[in-house]
Amino acid sequence: MIGNSLHPCLILLVGGALVPLLQGRWRHLFVIFLPVAGLVNLWGIDAGEVMEGGFLGLELIFCNADKMALLFGLLFHIAAFICALYSLHVKDVVQTSTGMMYAGSAVGAVFAGDFITLFFFWELLAVTSVFQIWARKSAESYGAGQRYLMLHVLSGLLLLGGVALQYHETGSLVVRQLVLGGPASWLIFLAIGIKCAFPGFHSWVVDAYPAGTPTGTVFLCCFTTKVAVCTLARTFAGTELLIWIGSIMALLPIFYAVIENDLRRVLGYSMINQLGFMVVGIGIGTSLSLNGTCAHVFAHVLYKSLLFMSMGAVLMRTGRINGSDLGGLYKTMPWTAGFCIIGAASISAFPLFSGFVSKSLIMSAAAQEGYLWIWFILLFAAAGVFHHAGIKIPFFAFYHHDTTAPDLRLPTTGIQGREAPLNMLCAMGIGAFFCIFIGCNPSFLYDMLPMPINYEPYTTSHVIAQLQLLCFSALAFAGLQMFKLYPPELRSTNLDADWFYRKGLALVNRFLDLILNGINVAVKSLILGRTVPFFIGFLNNLPSHLMAWLQTPQWGLWSGRNLQVRDNRKSLREAAFTGVFPVGFGALAAVIIFGVLFFAR
Repeated sequence: MIGNSLHPCLILLVGGALVPLLQGRWRHLFVIFLPVAGLVNLWGIDAGEVMEGGFLGLELIFCNADKMALLFGLLFHIAAFICALYSLHVKDVVQTSTGMMYAGSAVGAVFAGDFITLFFFWELLAVTSVFQIWARKSAESYGAGQRYLMLHVLSGLLLLGGVALQYHETGSLVVRQLVLGGPASWLIFLAIGIKCAFPGFHSWVVDAYPAGTPTGTVFLCCFTTKVAVCTLARTFAGTELLIWIGSIMALLPIFYAVIENDLRRVLGYSMINQLGFMVVGIGIGTSLSLNGTCAHVFAHVLYKSLLFMSMGAVLMRTGRINGSDLGGLYKTMPWTAGFCIIGAASISAFPLFSGFVSKSLIMSAAAQEGYLWIWFILLFAAAGVFHHAGIKIPFFAFYHHDTTAPDLRLPTTGIQGREAPLNMLCAMGIGAFFCIFIGCNPSFLYDMLPMPINYEPYTTSHVIAQLQLLCFSALAFAGLQMFKLYPPELRSTNLDADWFYRKGLALVNRFLDLILNGINVAVKSLILGRTVPFFIGFLNNLPSHLMAWLQTPQWGLWSGRNLQVRDNRKSLREAAFTGVFPVGFGALAAVIIFGVLFFAR
């Protein structure tokens, strides 16, 4: 208990586990009730309250309710409610149950005050989230889920190793700011980097998220990477290396997103782009940049989930998600198209939308601290995200060539799409409301940030500069389309960093197969093929040879002929092998045994 409240994650975790016990409307009501009850419970927790306890002789802080944790807790409960409402039509109880537990794991991770508690929820995040991928029940989703789980389990192992070294060096398990230097800090840094989609580790986002179900991908985009950002801010704020890592994250995905055909993969690349802004803010480490990171996480979850919800609705209604196969859906899915445009305007940082009041905090912090080149990179990245997520997504899904009517140029007779279900539209409507409300009332978000802030986003220079950036970016898109220079939407597979994993692991597998299996074959041939049969034959023939050896003196004295002795040995060995002896041999054996026993006494 924290005061009069439960642990913030308890309602979502336990409630999610109980979801399979209910059926029909009761299940729907219960799933909607869980995040609402969790939010009411969260409001009863004051900043600064902690929950401590002991486990295996270790002093743990199960809950540390600082202002950052409360902000992320509020965000995750809102996101859980939107996701629950959006997936209300889903009949797969496992997907619904694990989705609520996934949200609860994220809440538990951001409130964790020690590394052991963090590790527990860190791994629970991976285990519960992978079912949102496997629930699609296809070969692609099964493979993507396997790769996703392997990478996140690796992240957990790195975190555990780093925590063990950290405890050995300092004797403390408290989650606190670390200095990047020794093995312990590097292991923890890499563990967070995997979940935060650092360059080289980022491919799981664009591999796993598009392989999930239409509703599961919405869950996935809200929690895992945001937990990593929160943990990174708690442990490595002010680490200059993060500024350059974040800049690369913000820059490189733009080029992949432009040539990508799968629109959910485009959103995956734009997610990495936005994570880059957050990582830069953590690397700068000032109060303005850290507030900007927290504000941008809040805005990002809302507009990114809105974009994924709109694409999920398109996928559910049409069965297609490639830009080359879509277009003209604004006629049959007008509400979905409108909500998608609101999400696109938010991620593009249009004035009066949420992205405008959050992203500018980070860019202003970079300019104030003298990171001129970083500011230019972020400016280019901001223009790029408008190019591929702000324009490309709604244009190719809803306004490109008309695929809702018969078209002789296409192999099909057109998409017979219809508007998304009511629960999906309500969920998208809530997300769109928050995108506009936060953009028009930035103080609502600023008042909840971890540190006091004095910032006004709606200055004349800022608004004009942002509108100029967006206008020129839109002009560039229109010009490239007009002159047929924009990369066409093609049915293709774009190679990313995961190519090195797959090819590299394939080479390692072949090497191990050649070496280890070669040793196995050689050992099998030597041991099982020769040595073992030899000993088996020796042991099988030992009794007969021993009896023949004991009887040889008698045969030699009585017969005097070697040929007869050899025949007698052969007959005796055959009799011994089958267990059939003359009575005299049995009597002789009995005499020998009793004699041995008599003299041994």
